[in-house]
Amino acid sequence: MTRLGFLYPPCGAEDELYKYSEMLGKGVRASTVGVRISGGDDEHAPEHLSRTGQIPNLEFSARILARLAPSAAIWTCTSGSFIDGRAHAEAQAEAISKATGAPAASTSLAFASALRHLEVTDVAVLASYPEATAKAFQRFLGEFGITVRAMHWLSIDSGPDASLLEIAEMVAAAGTIDLAGAGALLIPDTAIPAWDVIAPLERQFGVPVLTANQVSVWEAARIAGLRVSKPEMGALFQHAPTGAGDRTQERSVSGDAEVA
Repeated sequence: MTRLGFLYPPCGAEDELYKYSEMLGKGVRASTVGVRISGGDDEHAPEHLSRTGQIPNLEFSARILARLAPSAAIWTCTSGSFIDGRAHAEAQAEAISKATGAPAASTSLAFASALRHLEVTDVAVLASYPEATAKAFQRFLGEFGITVRAMHWLSIDSGPDASLLEIAEMVAAAGTIDLAGAGALLIPDTAIPAWDVIAPLERQFGVPVLTANQVSVWEAARIAGLRVSKPEMGALFQHAPTGAGDRTQERSVSGDAEVA
């Protein structure tokens, strides 16, 4: 069995992590462990995100996840992983890996990994966050050579509030963005139950649509050594990654069969 582990700041769209991880194959299971968050109703403010993303806070939850012996571990919070830049995001992943004994990443690093896989360097962003936090995501992407051609932020102050977004609202907001020159549309924030908006927006815009929980599941599978092709889960899953991240052995997952 392959167990994909997710450190998650409740509450929002945890169900997506279970549902779509387990769609990868009958041998795949998902586990989530909560992470203490700061800021209450203002948790999307940069200063609160920085506190949430402090490494000792993540290590506390990672040690709990370690009891389940995960095959991969993801800090499943976009803003709590990008807010202090690339070097801090990479340090978070290193600390989580050490605490769990598994390869680790974060949602923000997963966005960068997914864009590298798709060979996309120009993007548009639909962000739930207030302006200052949305622009911090733009700077983070820039550290990977990714240019944000257009961005629309919704100025939502917390994850629980972002979790209330409806598909129609996301489609309407995305429709206000000029995607000229963008090779993908990014929808960060793991609190948003956004997986069901991927297919209609990909049809509408003709480019890959990457959501926070989608890239988290994809990256968890990749660094666990799974080779997954699931076109029904979005353009990102159209072709299996060519590399297995930190694992030297790859495993193929097709339908409900897992082949070692």
